[in-house]
Amino acid sequence: MATLKRYPAEKKGELLELASIEDLRAMARQVRRDIVRMLSMANSGHTGGSLGMADIFTALYFRILRHRPHEFWQHHDQDLLFLSNGHIAPVWYSVLARSGYFSIDELGSLRQIDSYLQGHPTCEAGLPGIRIASGSLGQGLSVAVGAALGQRMNKREGHVFCLMGDGECQEGQIWEAAMSAAHYGLGNLIGIVDYNNQQIDGEVQNVMGIEPFADKWRAFGWDVHHCDGNDIEDFASTVEKIRASGAARPSVILAVTVMGKGVPFFEGTMEDNTNWHGKPPSKDDALRALEILGETRFGDF
Repeated sequence: MATLKRYPAEKKGELLELASIEDLRAMARQVRRDIVRMLSMANSGHTGGSLGMADIFTALYFRILRHRPHEFWQHHDQDLLFLSNGHIAPVWYSVLARSGYFSIDELGSLRQIDSYLQGHPTCEAGLPGIRIASGSLGQGLSVAVGAALGQRMNKREGHVFCLMGDGECQEGQIWEAAMSAAHYGLGNLIGIVDYNNQQIDGEVQNVMGIEPFADKWRAFGWDVHHCDGNDIEDFASTVEKIRASGAARPSVILAVTVMGKGVPFFEGTMEDNTNWHGKPPSKDDALRALEILGETRFGDF
């Protein structure tokens, strides 16, 4: 198997600072445009979850995270983020590029041979922003627990964030990790669950019910918070509340989202949206979606 060359250290992206909620919403719309264009060009990938999480990723990278994109490998007091449900990589790639980790020119290479932007995040080429390969569902929270322990042992103040899918939480490893996080009192760990009740085989409640979901997290020793994951202000204020609380145990945010959010014909349940979970938009679908989303001042890649 060929090994990707290391990502050139000199290829940095433009650093952006977004001050207003209007700017954040416009960026989330641009991220959705990026996702649609990337997936259509690749003719492969996951549309629904990527679009549904655009608001959360935008809030994280442009308002919440303490991070320095151009010093990713050198800056040790930053917040750490791990994407466990790695199949929604397009939304992550978009915000990483848009916030300056690497050039937005890379976005057009999604899922291409020798691209740094594989269908699931990889780390072999040293692409800034990504610390681990992910997408084997259930494993990300274990990594985040180890990172949170390491942060505490090294007396670093940053928080560790782990993003997961609700269907992913059918995996037993999630709950082993949840138990260990509570055991070690990891107040610096924040889990974020994409709570959309959709997975590739149908509705979560029908494939393998996870309810009472919030009660399960509480029983495992976590503080539980709820928010609208498609409302940037609601999500950001929820994270800020957790930070301000000085929590002595791990916290999880159950963020309700709509799969395919932002493009009405991508939204809905599996039965009425032709399963956009793992389906890329056709060229015609992409043109329709881009017309709905509209251009932004940030411009397409």
